[in-house]
Amino acid sequence: MSERRGRLTPIKLDQYKPLRELVFERLRSAIIGGQLHPGERLMEIQLAEDLGVSRTPVREAIRKLELEGFVVMIPRKGAYVADITLKDVADVFEIRGALEALAAELAAERATDEELDELERALIAISEVIDSDDMDELVARDTHFHELIYKASRNGRLAQMTSLLSEQIQRFRARTLAHPQRRRTSLKEHYALVEALRARDPELARRTAKAHIESAEQALMRLVAQEEQRPGRARAEGAGDGP
Repeated sequence: MSERRGRLTPIKLDQYKPLRELVFERLRSAIIGGQLHPGERLMEIQLAEDLGVSRTPVREAIRKLELEGFVVMIPRKGAYVADITLKDVADVFEIRGALEALAAELAAERATDEELDELERALIAISEVIDSDDMDELVARDTHFHELIYKASRNGRLAQMTSLLSEQIQRFRARTLAHPQRRRTSLKEHYALVEALRARDPELARRTAKAHIESAEQALMRLVAQEEQRPGRARAEGAGDGP
């Protein structure tokens, strides 16, 4: 429990949202962003104290997180942050790779010059925080870059389909971008993709986007494999297969 102190800050009440929803969003964000680690036990009392709320909204939030696959309940042991498994990574990236490749292919044909300029500005924005400790901002800017490509594809269904995986993608993105070397590699891959889009070469754009997603997948696979080898994980105690 002592490790969690300082990672979660008290919630500021928002009259437009129920407290249980605010707690849910804060805990989900902490899991996606890595403040709460895979396999970590969630103690209601400690979380309530950290967030400045009672145990009831925390309990309700944990139940909802379980339904969404972010938390697993182990009988007679409690709630744990769900592990990310190699199968999880493979399944999500298999779908994401196909969608991103198609979006890039279409964007190469359909993007306006203004949209290509916007993508360039998005890359500059990412480079400004590439060495920052502000992971939330880095992830937000990286996410924005990919959203611009979907927008430029002129296919709203594509964006809708990837939104079904948005929580898992955000969680994976935060995990890989936490590593400085991956950040720089990802930025180089982004620049290569924009060059392919500017060349108006659909096939090159498709291959470049797919290679970028495969590179991210391999980086996350290595992280997950290393974590699975660590002793004392909740998975070893029956925590399940994660989201």
